[in-house]
Formats: sequence, structure tokens, C-alpha cells
Amino acid sequence: MVLHPAAKVREAGQDVTFCCKATGTPAPQKYTWYHNGTLLEGTAQRTSGRLALRGLAPEQAGTYHCKATSEAGAIRSAPAQLTVLAQGQPSCRAEPEPSLVELPSECPQDAGGSRYYNVGRCPASPCPGGSAEPSGCGEESGRCCGVRRMELRQVPCAGSLLPLKVVTECGCGPCAQPRVLVQGRVTAADTGEPLRFGHIFLGARKVGFTGHQGSFTIEVPPDARRLVARFVDGQQRLVDAVKVLPFDRRGGAVYQEVKMLRKKEPVELDGGRSNAIPLGEAGGREPVGELVLPAGVFLRPSGEVFNGTVKASVTFVDPRDMATAGAASSDLSFANAEGEIVPLRTYGMFAVDFREGDSGAALQAGPVQVRMDAGQVWMPEHLQKMKLWSLNPESGLWEEEGSLRPAGGGRRKREERTFLVGNLEIRERRLFNLDVPEDRRCFVKVRAYSNEKFNPYEQLEGVVVSLINLEPQPGFPSNPRAWGRFDSVVTGPNGACLPAFCDAQRPDAYTALVTATLGGEELEAVASSPKLNPNAVGVAQPYLGKLGYRRSDHEDAALKKTAFQINVAKPDPNNVDENNGPVYSYRSLRECEEAPVGANHLRFYRVEVDKYEYNVVPFKESDVASWTGDYLAWWPNPQEFRACFIKVRLEGPQEYMVRSRNVGGSHPRTRGQLYGLRDSRSVRDPQLGDTSGACVEFKCGGMLFDQSLADRTLVSVVPQGSCRRTAINGLLRDYLSRHPPLADNNHTGAFSMLAPLDPLGHNYGIYTVTDQNPRLAKEIAIGRCFAGTSDGFSREMRAAEGTAVTFSCQERPPGRESFFQRLLNAPAQA
Repeated sequence: MVLHPAAKVREAGQDVTFCCKATGTPAPQKYTWYHNGTLLEGTAQRTSGRLALRGLAPEQAGTYHCKATSEAGAIRSAPAQLTVLAQGQPSCRAEPEPSLVELPSECPQDAGGSRYYNVGRCPASPCPGGSAEPSGCGEESGRCCGVRRMELRQVPCAGSLLPLKVVTECGCGPCAQPRVLVQGRVTAADTGEPLRFGHIFLGARKVGFTGHQGSFTIEVPPDARRLVARFVDGQQRLVDAVKVLPFDRRGGAVYQEVKMLRKKEPVELDGGRSNAIPLGEAGGREPVGELVLPAGVFLRPSGEVFNGTVKASVTFVDPRDMATAGAASSDLSFANAEGEIVPLRTYGMFAVDFREGDSGAALQAGPVQVRMDAGQVWMPEHLQKMKLWSLNPESGLWEEEGSLRPAGGGRRKREERTFLVGNLEIRERRLFNLDVPEDRRCFVKVRAYSNEKFNPYEQLEGVVVSLINLEPQPGFPSNPRAWGRFDSVVTGPNGACLPAFCDAQRPDAYTALVTATLGGEELEAVASSPKLNPNAVGVAQPYLGKLGYRRSDHEDAALKKTAFQINVAKPDPNNVDENNGPVYSYRSLRECEEAPVGANHLRFYRVEVDKYEYNVVPFKESDVASWTGDYLAWWPNPQEFRACFIKVRLEGPQEYMVRSRNVGGSHPRTRGQLYGLRDSRSVRDPQLGDTSGACVEFKCGGMLFDQSLADRTLVSVVPQGSCRRTAINGLLRDYLSRHPPLADNNHTGAFSMLAPLDPLGHNYGIYTVTDQNPRLAKEIAIGRCFAGTSDGFSREMRAAEGTAVTFSCQERPPGRESFFQRLLNAPAQA
């Protein structure tokens, strides 16, 4: 399916057109349309994927999808939502929805000490479009609900006033058109070596190369619903990786780590004799099966039989090895007879590479025999459903090559064994799978939060949540025997729903291992020991006990805290305790997606106790659509984010909070007005006694949102406590003196500068990174700042390297409130 129907909003009486388009061999001959899953009369014999509805009535609202069919099979489109409003009914309320931001710690707003302030938000919902569309196909750029008016308020704070922009009115206007990107890094699964200058394909189209460090950026096509990318090693050392990459359709960049398997060393075979290659014998395991190659089976592309020396490499992805899950290709899905994309459960996949021994020219083969040891199939019901599949590298879907049927005893020492046997031909496709379709399916609800308070209004969007289905040892649910499939979903404003295998009879028949990352940063799961807290996990008892929730460090405190494992127990529809999440039946996807935040769900959170960020113009970095064009916006361009950090060295016996205060410095519209505050706690240098370092973000100098005039932000860096500035980086001091005006630096307890317009490097103690993902830009900049280099990355502070300014601090700092009060009350040029 290359064109999916797009969501539309109309008023009653208007017209609407939906379109879809599929490609295949042979070409699709028939399109049918469905409304809320029911076949629409009169659409059963259409030869084009176009549906026009005239004079809409309210009962025609709902979901629409099409199905394309040919002799080869069928494929369904993704559903599109049609909203039908009554004539004159507003789709965008003028009154903003509540949206809370956290104020600085010295700014309580009530007697209870709450520091949250309602700044309002406008939902990014579409407004009614016109009926007179040129084609009716594709997304409507039309009109969306957005901010119509904001006002600047002065919030009482520590005896002073803190400026804050608040949304006061919403209305329909032009929809934002943010770029949708997937970024990441491609490395070898075994060594971590980057794929340097590897080829990147979307379908059959080559779209670029990976960088020297394996990095890549892919711009998602506007109509894409499923992004299938193929990474190819030009040196042929690594197996091609076909990945279905998650992305956020609302805009912005999602970060993804891609692992590639190293090709198995080739063995030399005599093409004129029969040969057998074991599948899955690595690590001392019993092979899953073998690939039997009869004499004369190798062919040149012309069809000529090749009986010479063959170099054969067969790389097996063994699901009994947990480490291989991240390196497996595609998302283990296929299109069934109804065109629905449904999951597979794998027992192993293998990539083949046959070449002539002398010339290295690629060879084909067929028919060859695949023999699978039936003793490796642990679920008896799977024996009758096992099939051979090949991967379509353009769609990322597996397509059936044939069934495996029980055969007689094995070879040599295996006479007592039963094998499942199937045949296939190896032509253009080189990646094959031993899989069964699995219809025991559910969805798992997961949310991510900005901190451990789990406030509903502090959910993180754009988080990549990944779920690996595991099959545990009988009686030992925490000890997986094999993985079966994997899925990744990006969180939206209401979390994410991840598909998973489940079982209603045996709660521990399938377990799931779940992780979450944001811009490459791993989020933390809720603890399960020494005491399990249902309120923290987000799931009420007794269902939580049935799920058997346990964090990755449950039995070994030395392990990371960034994953959890559950039994995917299918909810009992007759048990009220199991009908409120976090596991939903497969037909209840919409219920899962629309579940209120008070319903049961599983949680991840960011560990950010030592950081604080305040923006005068509120902006959620995980939701690019929340950006507002304003002269006081911290990020002036929603398509490109430039993060700037200054490195501060602090000589003293403890760690210290360091704040940057950022105000307009040279632009006439913002001079003296606050952009925002940033707090960061210093980190001890393990090599230096009584020394720590802090990497503090500041607002970069440069163009503001109107792109007409640059502003050199006036940055004031002040450490908490009795600290005295003792040194300024010589190169930075010289640069600032050569680029006047100079900021007043009379106060010895602070450092001030007009932010440079040039991207200075570690030699100046300034670290600048530009990226389409704000969080990723900041993570890279912080890593370089910790390392004290312009291209390195470290989680260990090296306070003596690449520092901009040094302070000497006494042992007992004054109270945090008085420190911040002084800073807030300071005049703009102080």
C-alpha cells in the first residue's frame, strides 16, 4: 500500500474524497472500501482506489479503510478518521485546555507550596476543510486548531516577578508542516563498529549514506505509514539490515539504534556434490535444523549450472540467543488473506550468500531443502503451522515460500528425531525465516514521564518504547528460553500501545521485556524491589500480581534499571479487575489508545533530579507541534535546534548548583527581557580531589524566530553558594574582547557574556550542537562537554578539560532561595 487514506474533518452536508493506492505483481485489480470495518455497498468491484461521499450526514463519521486485491493476495490500508461536525459546530474551542509548567523552586504559588502554573494549550486538532479539493488524495495541509493569542504575565517569585507567556485564546489557522525525521546510528552487533558510508534504501530507492560514525538521518515521506529502510554494507562484511523504523507523524526527529549482524565466515563447497549446512549450532547449542544443498543446485543468474568451488556463507539469527533480538530484520509481520498486517513468531531466520570461489560472482540456488528439528518447537500447536518465509526488502513484510511438513528420521546420529521439511529456491531474496502466525495477541499500554512524580501533564512524547516477546522456561517466567518477536512504538500525548503475544489460559505462557529511549537516552523503569508499589508501577492489584511485574535489577542490583518484564496475561472479560488495562485484547486497540491517564498503565521516567529548565514561552521538546513563534522563544526555529553549553569548573568540597540566566542582549525587541533559566548540578571529577564540573545550557546567540536580525543573548552564569570567579578561558576572553560589546563582569561571584554567534569549540569551553531533535542535540553537547572535546563523548566528568570559567567555592553555601533571589532581582546588565 503506497498511498493511504488521510484523516478528514467536514461539516454536515459537505463532500469528502478518500484515496488509496497499492502496487504489486501482478498489479491490483480491485479495490473495496470499509466503514467502521463493514463493507460499503457498491464498492466491491472498483478498479481505482477512490471513494467520494456527497452530502455527508453525521452517521457517516468514523473510520474508513480500503483493501486492494490481486491474484497474489490482498493488502489493507491504514484506517482514516472522518469527523462530521454539525453545521456551525466549532471544532476548535477558543478557551485553551489546561497545561501546567513547573516554576523555579523559589516560586511557590500557594500555601501548599505548589510550583505549577497553568499556561494553557491548544489541541492540534484539524478544522473543517473545504469540499473543493483538486484531487481529494493525500494529507490536507488545510487549517488546524492553534494559538491565536498569548499574553505576558508577571508571576510573583522570591520577592520579584518572573515573566511567563500564557495562551489565552485558540482558533483555526494554517496547519504547521513540521519535518518528520528518523535519526540514529548503525553499528555492528558484535563489536559496536560503526557502518561507515553504508548505503541507505527506502524501498528500491537509494536515499543516502551513513556517516563516518555510522550516523544517519532519513526524512519520512509525507504519506508514509510504515517506514522500511534497508542498510547495506558496501564491503559485504555485514548482513543487510531491513528495519521498520518508528517515527512521529506530528513532526520532529526520533532516534533509533540499528544493529547489523556480521556475516558468518564462508565455507568452501563442491558445487557438484551434495552438502549440508547446520543452522544455529553456535554457542554449543543443538542446531535448529540444516540447509541441504543437492548436487548441481547452484546456478549462475543466466540459469547455467555451476559445479565449481562455492563460497557459502549462511548467517543464522538464533532466537535462543537473547542478544540477537535487536539485530533481526523487519518487524516479523506478514499480510494475511484479508490484507491485514499480522505478526509472526520466529524460530530462527537465516541470510544466505553464495559466490563463485574464483570470481566472487553471486550465485543462486534451488530448489534446496530446509530441515527443522521438531524437538526445537516447544509449543506443540506450532508444529502444524510452521512455514518458510522470505523477506520482501521493499515492504519489510515476510511472504510465504511454503509449509514445513513432518518427515522421517534424521541423518547419521539423529535417526530418532523428527524433522519438519520444506523446499525453497534462492533467487533475488536472500533472507529467510522459520515462523508461525500467532493469533494470541494483545496490546500493552505504556506511558513515559519527565520525572518520578508521574504527573499526567508531564508525560513525554516522542519516546521510542520497544517490546520483545519472550517464551519463558516452564515454571521459570524470569528465565526466557527464547525471544519470539519485537515491536517499537513512539509515545504520543496519551502514551503508546505495543502489540504483544498473550495467553488467557497460562499467564506466563508469554512474557514481554520492555525498554524506552528518548533521543538515545535510556529511561528508567519503576522499581519492583525491595517492595512492589502498585501506585508507582501504575497497575492496581490483584492484576499486577498476575502480570508478575519485575524490573531488570529485581534479582541483581548490579544490573541496569532501564527495563521491566511482565507476564502478558490476556485480560479476563468477566473479571472487572482486568478490564482497565494495562493489557488489552487485540480487538480493543482503540480502547487502549484512548484510555484515560487514570487507567492502569506501565511507566518509564527520566532521571533529572539535578536539572531544571524554565522557558518564558512554554515548549515541550518532545512535541514539536507545541512550538510557538515568539521573539522570546528559547528555540527560534522548530525545524532545527541548536543547543549551546558552557563548561564551569568548581573548586570546592561538594557539588554545587549552577544557573544560567538568559536575557535579550542586542536585539531591540528582546533587549533586557528574559528568555529562560537553566539549572545544572556539578559532577565530581574522579581524578581530581575537591573539584567538580558543570555543563550548563545557555540560549545560543543567533537569529530569532522572524529570521531578520540576530541577538547575542546576555548570559549570566552563577554558582550557588559562596563562590568566587578565579579564571576565565584565555581564548574565550580574547574572542569576547574582539567581538564587542563586552558584558559587565564586575561581580566576582558570576560570569557574564554576550553569547557568541560563532559555534566555538572545546578550546573555548563552549559546546554547540545542531540537530533536528532538541533532546538529542543537548545529549550530544553534554557528552562532549563532559569529555572536554569537540567530537568525543563521555559520561564521566573531566573538569580540567575544555573549561570556560573556574570558580572557587567555600564549604557551606547559603540557602538556595537567597541565591536565586539575588539572581532574579539582578538588573539585566549585572
